[in-house]
Amino acid sequence: MAARIAFAYMQIMVRPNAPDRFNEEKATYVVRGGGEEGDRPDLDRGAEVIRSVVRKLPARPGVYRMLDARGDVLYVGKARALKHRVTNYTQVARLPQRLQRMVAQTRAMEIVTTTSEAEALLLEAQLIKRYRPPYNVLLRDDKSFPFILLRTDHDFPRVQKHRGARRAKGRYYGPFASAGSVGRTLNALQKTFLLRSCTDSFFANRSRPCLLYQIRRCSAPCVDRISRADYAALVSDAQDFLEGRSTVVQKRLGEAMTKAADAMDFEQAAVLRDRLKALTFIQGSQSVHAGGLGDADVFALAAKGGQLCIAGFFIRGGQNWGHRSFFPAHVAGVPEEEVMASFLVQFYEGVPPPKLILVDREPEDAMLLAEALGETAGRKVEISVPQRGNRKRLLEQAVRNAGEELDRRLAESSSQAKLGRELAELLDLDAPPQRIEIYDNSHIQGTNALGAMVVAGPDGWIKGAYRKFNIKRAETQPGDDFAMMREVFRRRFARAIEEDPERTRGEWPDLVLIDGGKGQVSAAGAVLAELGIDDIPYVGVAKGPDRNAGRETFYLPDGREFTLPTNNAVLFYIQRLRDEAHRFAIGAHRAKRAKTMGSSPLDEVPGIGPARKKALLMHFGTARAIKGASLEDLQKAPGVSAAVAQAVYDFYNPGG
Repeated sequence: MAARIAFAYMQIMVRPNAPDRFNEEKATYVVRGGGEEGDRPDLDRGAEVIRSVVRKLPARPGVYRMLDARGDVLYVGKARALKHRVTNYTQVARLPQRLQRMVAQTRAMEIVTTTSEAEALLLEAQLIKRYRPPYNVLLRDDKSFPFILLRTDHDFPRVQKHRGARRAKGRYYGPFASAGSVGRTLNALQKTFLLRSCTDSFFANRSRPCLLYQIRRCSAPCVDRISRADYAALVSDAQDFLEGRSTVVQKRLGEAMTKAADAMDFEQAAVLRDRLKALTFIQGSQSVHAGGLGDADVFALAAKGGQLCIAGFFIRGGQNWGHRSFFPAHVAGVPEEEVMASFLVQFYEGVPPPKLILVDREPEDAMLLAEALGETAGRKVEISVPQRGNRKRLLEQAVRNAGEELDRRLAESSSQAKLGRELAELLDLDAPPQRIEIYDNSHIQGTNALGAMVVAGPDGWIKGAYRKFNIKRAETQPGDDFAMMREVFRRRFARAIEEDPERTRGEWPDLVLIDGGKGQVSAAGAVLAELGIDDIPYVGVAKGPDRNAGRETFYLPDGREFTLPTNNAVLFYIQRLRDEAHRFAIGAHRAKRAKTMGSSPLDEVPGIGPARKKALLMHFGTARAIKGASLEDLQKAPGVSAAVAQAVYDFYNPGG
């Protein structure tokens, strides 16, 4: 999105006690704001900073950022006329309490001007996604959406699931709401159109058909069981189906099946029958009827108990490609129309918008939002609130889904809040923990060792805060679990002290759980004491003597131990926390081990690429033989120059 939009850039920074200056080359204005530091109330100081900015602002469209004393972004906003919009923040008595708190924390501002308000809206979404400001409505969804990719960079195109940046050459179909929905569609595509799903290298090295051909999920183009023209016809049919022209494909398959039956080719007729059944599978399994709608997204909002849910359905080519529920953050006191607008612009910052967006209420600045999304899509985008017909019935189903999902979320939150209170009572905490960090180590006889940290909060896992720590200190002996725990804690909390000594970012834990017994607890406690941290509660969780769940022993820093009844709800909760840390640690360890297994000692030699490494291995047979070879022997290897031979010899014989 950013690549398609050029922004006229002007930045205004306001910092107390800074002289006014203007850098014409970088178009950066820095002005003195807020007066001298003193005993003035924070709200007055923040308002004075903003007044200092207003005096320098143009009446042009753009985006503004409120910054606190540390330089962290508090809020990102857009404006049709910056001067008029930012002036509103100086009239603090008229602001809601939420924005008054923001103004009180403001110590600087940054301004970016744009050529239009639509560009400002798109830039605002980019900056919100980058900085995650605490006073903006945030789309809390860290998962990218899966797409179906039909590659077009090969004579026999491949169909596959795709996530992430769309760099590969081909056609992308999506978004799908989940991996399950895209998987079901891919299975149906393979059964119906017999397109290959294998990698290009696998395709190039086949000498006979693979199992997918045997079970009628591929046409085996790798071994010429189908001509290029016939395969291209299958690809064309798949494109028609994914783009909503499924009736054309069904008619074509039906005619071919009838023709085969009339010719008494019953085996071919049965194959075509199975393909036709697979084609109708997706349509028959859809819970939302979206016929005739084309490409559209449907969003409905439900609010209750201080929480808010937005349910979305994704329709492409008249087919339902799944639904997902979203729970935006920082919505307290924000009008629902503003929440819907913020959600849409952030959602489509990473997903291409369809031609039609159906909503249950008109978002704030709906026409501007449609214009901005149209700029990103390169065509007209319509935002509509349907009043009758099929579109209205489809929207009503989305409204029901939003309400039901919100009810489930509230029930889960109530149960989670009760668990938090019981956990706080069990461990004698001042309040239910808002951030729980769980630590585990993973290694095999000391190799590929790493530590893992997972984080949980009142609303579940905070996966963006997960961390892994590669064990790399020389003093940490392989296989020493206690030393590994010391290294992990030292790195984690030393960095926390450096980056957030005032603990204002919400990244310090209220409770630490350690997968281990007395030794691990002692190791962690020693590091915390060394760093001067004495107010973070921590506890070790170790399985029983037979390593069976349900008989966990809890180890407190003061040496006390206790167990819980096997049917205790808090025990089940702690087991889930511990198991998630174990899962994350094992996964990271396996990935590290797999990477190590695919490496070679020659990878460490500077200037040795894949071709020369292959030439050396082909000549000497093993890396050990290369290491022990003389300079003359290295120079005799085909494809190895004298300079490369010298580099390899010097690497393995630094003193010789």
